[in-house]
Amino acid sequence: MPSTARTWTSPTTQTCAPGWARGANQYTAASGYPQVLLVALVACGTRAVIDAVFGPRKPGEPVLVRRLLRSLHQDMVVLLDRGFATDAFLQAVAGTSADFLARLSATRKPPILRRFDDGSFLSQIGTVQVRIIECEITISTTAGRHSGVYRLATTLLDPHRYPAFELVRLYHERWEGESAYFAIQKSVRGRRVLRARTLPGIVQEIYALLTVYQAIRIAIADASSTVPGADPDRAGFSIALHTARDQVVQAAGVIAGTTIDLVGAIGRAVLNNLMPVRRLRLGPRAVNRPMSRYAHKSLRVDRHTYKATVSIDILLTAPISP
Repeated sequence: MPSTARTWTSPTTQTCAPGWARGANQYTAASGYPQVLLVALVACGTRAVIDAVFGPRKPGEPVLVRRLLRSLHQDMVVLLDRGFATDAFLQAVAGTSADFLARLSATRKPPILRRFDDGSFLSQIGTVQVRIIECEITISTTAGRHSGVYRLATTLLDPHRYPAFELVRLYHERWEGESAYFAIQKSVRGRRVLRARTLPGIVQEIYALLTVYQAIRIAIADASSTVPGADPDRAGFSIALHTARDQVVQAAGVIAGTTIDLVGAIGRAVLNNLMPVRRLRLGPRAVNRPMSRYAHKSLRVDRHTYKATVSIDILLTAPISP
């Protein structure tokens, strides 16, 4: 990608109870807790939360996600799942002057207005000019091989500055948002239900969780910036969280002096325990039973994580719908 400074962001969603807990599912009509829907705009580089909104499950994501448009601006590229890639929402995102890179469903057939040398083509969605990239991604592991056809749409129209292959690789960064949710739910909250029993209390508690998470991410980003070439991906969130808890319990370093230390105890703990460079691995996606930690006896899901190799082929002709 060019050296132009951009913020890679991804709107992601998470369903939660007053504790982000279980609800009605395919096995039972019972609902353990009332449910809240949280939609967040997450920076893929640092996993910081740029903006977040939450509310009742109905009317759902399409309404809540529009409130995040207030945080989009020029020099931002938004990575969108196909669930958000409606004509109306893509036009709304483009109207903020932000760029987007969105996956389209297999049933969408954008018109081909002009072919580019890198295999992408110029098209139009509503009133927005876009580039369409069609590719086949093959993932190989010791357990087997799987291929799938993907169709991406972007407002980054220059194929020389933004080659199709690099944009396909960039789209994979959308999954960084899932790491943010995992840290909030498991590390910060410990998978427990929220303690509040009133709506104002629930709102306060969710904002408190987001604030703590954001403060720790800022500490990690500040620490990583002091080491040339250090990727925040290598910083352990749990290490930073436990160090922060120790600081609070011991009341150590809670009053800042005249000289502000951007690294501090949290940053030093993170930098002293950097994780290895991330390997390319593959884990199967599966839906757990919300009412039980144990897999249903009729399900046979391979939960192993495999080292993987990925090949990306840009398709020069319209693919056959999978």
